[in-house]
Amino acid sequence: MRITPLPEVEPRPRRVAVGVFDGVHLGHREVIRGADTVLTFDPHPLEVINPPAAPKLITPTPVKADLVGELGAEEMAVIPFDQDFSKRSAQAFVDEVIVERLNATHVSVGRNFRFGHKAGGDAALLAADPRFETRVVELVEVEGETVSSSHIRGLVAAGEVAHAAAFLGRPFQIRGEVVRGDGRGRDLGFPTANLVPDERLIRPDQGVYASLANGHPAAINIGVRPQFETGRGVLIEAYLIDFEGDLYGTELRIDFLERLRGERLFPSVDELVAQIGRDVERTREICERFASVRRRT
Repeated sequence: MRITPLPEVEPRPRRVAVGVFDGVHLGHREVIRGADTVLTFDPHPLEVINPPAAPKLITPTPVKADLVGELGAEEMAVIPFDQDFSKRSAQAFVDEVIVERLNATHVSVGRNFRFGHKAGGDAALLAADPRFETRVVELVEVEGETVSSSHIRGLVAAGEVAHAAAFLGRPFQIRGEVVRGDGRGRDLGFPTANLVPDERLIRPDQGVYASLANGHPAAINIGVRPQFETGRGVLIEAYLIDFEGDLYGTELRIDFLERLRGERLFPSVDELVAQIGRDVERTREICERFASVRRRT
């Protein structure tokens, strides 16, 4: 998957899917289907137009590119969104970006996609342009609910990662570099690989989760470790089950499968350790079940 800033895009006939595509969820996948190029924005337009309303992202650009590539697109053209670009009219966006820069022969968008200064452009404006063929994709529903990035953010923030996965079409994922912690997990018999959450990105609510870390079954704790009063901020701690090795400085990819419980203070460290043991066993079962379903599908 090539990530190309819009000014560096080479003209060629393209089948283009256009959108923010945060999360690359099931609705986005339908828009992207059949496209060889995905046109998106970085940063999120609201960070420029209305920063207080800007959401925490589900997928930063590199993760978005990986997911888009898995769908068969060859290139992700990225608009470096700034104040100047935000003032471009909808018609100028069509003329200068869609037609002149990308040489689009086909354009695919979601029904509710808006673009151009003050969101003046919509799917109807694209469909009325004879220079390319436009495919307008209706909103996708799962379990009677509309699939949207904002709804997925709400589910993830509430810790409902299994529900979020139904809308994403895959488990919610966090990536980050493994950093050194205070060694508390190792002292308890459950050494962890630790990530510092990126505050620009959405993350699950504090608690314990059954997950996969680089494809390996892992019990994840997100929180502040109230048992020990470390004074540190929120940390993501991953105990990779039956794993031995040094992960410091490497990238860890955590796929969240199911929330097990909230983070809480236990009457004693021994009771905490016993509960972690139960969490690990439940995680092992959930990961085995997830792997079995994957094999069948």
